Amino acid sequence: MSMAATGTTAAPRPMSAGEKKVILASSLGTIFEWYDFYLYGSLAAIIGAQFFSAFDVNTRNIFALLAFAAGFLVRPFGALVFGRLGDLVGRKYTFLVTILIMGASTFLVGLLPSYAQIGWIAPVALIALRMLQGLALGGEYGGAAVYVAEHAPVGRRGFYTSWIQTTATLGLLLSLFVIVGLRIQMGEANFQTDLELFFGLKGGWRIPFLGSILLLAISVWIRLQMQESPSFKKMKEEGTHSKAPLSEAFGQWKNAKIVIIALFGLVVGQAVVWYTGQFYALFFLQAILKIDLLTANVLIAWSLILGTGGFIVFGSLSDRIGRKPVILAGCLIAALTYFPIFGALTKAANPTYDKALSSVTIQVAADPAKCGSLFDPVGIRQFTEPCDVARRTLSQQALKYSLVTAPAGSAMKVTVNNTEVPFTTAAAFNTALTAEAIKAGYPAANDAGKVKVDGFFSALANPQALWVIVLLTVMVIYVTMVYGPIAAALVEFFPTRIRYTAMSLPYHIGNGWFGGLLPATSFAIVASTGDIYSGLWYPVGFALMTVVIGVFFVTETKDRDLDTVK
Repeated sequence: MSMAATGTTAAPRPMSAGEKKVILASSLGTIFEWYDFYLYGSLAAIIGAQFFSAFDVNTRNIFALLAFAAGFLVRPFGALVFGRLGDLVGRKYTFLVTILIMGASTFLVGLLPSYAQIGWIAPVALIALRMLQGLALGGEYGGAAVYVAEHAPVGRRGFYTSWIQTTATLGLLLSLFVIVGLRIQMGEANFQTDLELFFGLKGGWRIPFLGSILLLAISVWIRLQMQESPSFKKMKEEGTHSKAPLSEAFGQWKNAKIVIIALFGLVVGQAVVWYTGQFYALFFLQAILKIDLLTANVLIAWSLILGTGGFIVFGSLSDRIGRKPVILAGCLIAALTYFPIFGALTKAANPTYDKALSSVTIQVAADPAKCGSLFDPVGIRQFTEPCDVARRTLSQQALKYSLVTAPAGSAMKVTVNNTEVPFTTAAAFNTALTAEAIKAGYPAANDAGKVKVDGFFSALANPQALWVIVLLTVMVIYVTMVYGPIAAALVEFFPTRIRYTAMSLPYHIGNGWFGGLLPATSFAIVASTGDIYSGLWYPVGFALMTVVIGVFFVTETKDRDLDTVK
């Protein structure tokens, strides 16, 4: 890589007042952007009922999740659009634009009439707003990271940019606090549908979206006080800025090669560890272990509170020992320990279910020709063969099963501890399977052994909840290891004239695609195999891939002078 290095490290010193203001302004705005982005994910089920009510429950939930995924899928395109603007006109003005787009889009979701009020226009408008949010986020992160890094002294960039890295977690935490608080205060019925606001709009779920206009006003005011980064100003004064940052970043092999190495040697592993620790863990608690929404959100919130300081710790550590060893160590440790951690999580959160996994034997015997793949990460396939319908039902109930080959032409048969569950219709099979599974030892919906809390602080008085929080916090610490130093590492890879463009694309491909699609893909793997832990092979595989590529191809960057990177 043809990038110069100074080989010097600045002695640690306290932040100046100006540097604190830069970090505060960038971090607050980015927290608000992540808050806006996560609101939809946290309320996807309610939004599905409001905007896709023309469909059955399963289909509307699928469409709601697909609309959420649309925000992730367009993030790399936002990185290209706003990255180019950032390298052409400046960092400050570009991420001022991104926060305006994000805030306005979020506010408009709160004002959007439901399907029952305006028909198909409602879901189309919702998806369009989600895509605008994704585009804005695609430009926001790179701008904030570059802006802070270009203000930071050599030898302190990991510490300075690690404050930006806390923003995604803090934004998620803020959205959880608002949602859980409103649910507790106004009751579930008012929150979902009953509370009447204005213009015929109903549901307290709209309040977090509408309230984001206040966060937008604060963010815009703060960012208007900021000055352009010194590196960009120097480059403009010298006339060395790029006139075609996209073609220079991706059309020249010397830069495109670095983008590819950064993506697969750092970002992909960081992304899957991040999404496993903060999103798949929440999904696992709710969809597989059947923990109620309030309890799951409270437990995750506590883990985020306890673990978030790790971003600063590991960002600062990367200034001393390097970005590469911290990030790759986090990927490796996560890959080696995810299976035992999730096993312990199951035992702690739902002990009856954990015991049933080993004591109850469920088999699906079928002709292989009548039993296809269930892999369906986007949830749009229709299953009609009895074998496929039965296995789909087993997966939805999180029942562990094995597939047994039966003679050609034989009818499909499902047994629970050698007791056959008759299959006539899908609905009848679902009812009979539930009853037989409970009889064999799986927990009922109201099983008293599951972890449960009724408030935020009550979790601390519950030994079962405390152990779950410890396990979740360990995974959050993994997140902080890989994510704390990543901004500094990506910024240091590229020269000033293409930095915003070049570092944003691998970040958003890794996090928007490899990370953002992790929950759906991992659950599709679980559905295909009948093993609740099999979805972990997705993050484990990509984390290990990143370790191997990173060890051999990634160059350490911690001592580079950003103004001399070529």
